[in-house]
Amino acid sequence: MIHVVNLSALSFALLLMGCNAGGSGSGAPGDGDDTQPYSEIGIKEVLHFTGTEPFWGGQVAGDTLTYTTPENGDGWPIRVSRFAGRNGVSFTGSLEGQDFVLAVTPGACNDGMSDRTYPFHVTLKVTGETRTGCAWSDEHPFTSLAKP
Repeated sequence: MIHVVNLSALSFALLLMGCNAGGSGSGAPGDGDDTQPYSEIGIKEVLHFTGTEPFWGGQVAGDTLTYTTPENGDGWPIRVSRFAGRNGVSFTGSLEGQDFVLAVTPGACNDGMSDRTYPFHVTLKVTGETRTGCAWSDEHPFTSLAKP
């Protein structure tokens, strides 16, 4: 199967995941001189994501991403292509004829609305907007902060 990828969507994903200044010369994962694709999120892993203001979320399983909003709790299924960069993965597809790009990078993330710390940051480009949020999976769960 041939996938046609919009160059602006691919450029957006590459820009987000290719940036990693410096390097120790060790080639360690995530280091600036690392040449291996990011492998922390497995291909078979179901990745969940969430964002606020406006609220949105969903999950990626295989080559299907389901994008949800309060207006569509069942979500829109989107066929996506996966790309593993040096410091994360991205999923690209199309929603209602427009580019849809979800870029996922490692790092502690808080959505500002809950007591959770998530293991991944997400940047979403949808309907011409760029949004930020957090992600997790069963293999990389979020943690809850203890309340006094």
